[in-house]
Amino acid sequence: MGHIMGPFGVYGWIKVNPYTEFIDGLMDYSIWWLGSDNIKWRQVHVKAGHVNGNLLVAQLEGYTDRTQASELKGLQIAILRSQLPTLPEDGKDGYYWSDLIGTEVINLKGELLGKVIGLLETGANDVLCIQTIDTEQKEILIPFIEQFVIKVDLKLSKITVDWGMDY
Repeated sequence: MGHIMGPFGVYGWIKVNPYTEFIDGLMDYSIWWLGSDNIKWRQVHVKAGHVNGNLLVAQLEGYTDRTQASELKGLQIAILRSQLPTLPEDGKDGYYWSDLIGTEVINLKGELLGKVIGLLETGANDVLCIQTIDTEQKEILIPFIEQFVIKVDLKLSKITVDWGMDY
């Protein structure tokens, strides 16, 4: 549902990059789960939060200073899937951004561009953030519009795009 970018201020607040449709969408949930591939997931209670520019800032119970908040940098934020509104199973009426994280992105030539690491909401359209799998691990940004995103196949964990390797 998002990730923690780092501390905000000196009183334990954190900056959050949400993967939700609206920046404050995570504030609909009073319990978040924090973790990553390398760190065990744990439940935290959200005390407060608000939008600050294009970021969400939040305060979690038990985190009262900048040092504690700094320890959360880089952690992913999740909520229980059962708390989310149910989507149609056919996938035609949408999917959650969080479902796209980690999905492989392949162009029309069959070349693997990388994996989705996030999405951005720009106002005009959403943007896929892809990290290449080569040694440079560059970031590729692709507008998430019909012209470039040809097919999203969550069952195969693959997104097909009309995008060149050299764009």
